[in-house]
Amino acid sequence: MKTSLFWIGAVFGIIGIVGCNEKDKVKTDPAVEELVQEVVPAKEPAAEPSMPAAVSGTADQEKKEEQPAYPKVKMITSMGVIVLELYPDKAPVTVENFLKYVDDGFYNGTIFHRVIRRFMIQGGGFTAQMVQKPTRSPIVNECGPQLRNLRGTIAMARTSQPNSATSQFFINQVDNPFLDFDGPNKPGYAVFGRVIDGMDVVDRIATVATTRLPNGMADVPVEPVVIERVERVR
Repeated sequence: MKTSLFWIGAVFGIIGIVGCNEKDKVKTDPAVEELVQEVVPAKEPAAEPSMPAAVSGTADQEKKEEQPAYPKVKMITSMGVIVLELYPDKAPVTVENFLKYVDDGFYNGTIFHRVIRRFMIQGGGFTAQMVQKPTRSPIVNECGPQLRNLRGTIAMARTSQPNSATSQFFINQVDNPFLDFDGPNKPGYAVFGRVIDGMDVVDRIATVATTRLPNGMADVPVEPVVIERVERVR
């Protein structure tokens, strides 16, 4: 397990972020891999994100033109169902990587192990027994101006090393612009899709009671929030 974490809290510390106010930084957890580091919890949830339209033009044109077949994934959790739409035209490597884990059944039985209200929920790496699953090799960070960390978007968790994401991901509960790409000194976190159904489930998960474990991991749900199954819708 890497000592540098992507997640926050004094530990999922998921993300290494540049430009946050010092008084608002949350210390990272050296005991967890791929968490958000130095993250500033945002304000109350904003409106649902507006992602790239599949087809532009009039309604008649839309009927005639073939719309991009964006992959859709259903995430069945112990607190409800979340449906995700992925954008391979914006983040092809990231989407391919995520779908490989989906098709392999890797996420089945994992948990949301890092939950921070008014920020994000992170999962995809640990079992309910808090055992970290072995992953494939890390992928390149595709973070860029094409997709932003808005409410309802899904992005890859990583360590402070930009090209270190493997299986872990997080869903933004609010707009988190400080996680976006902003030049070579602030590589950001790669968004690769969004929630199209089930944001109420995300909001419920974000409010569960959390605790700090003896190993130092913080913001861990007291009662495991299990990702029972993840499967393609199309």
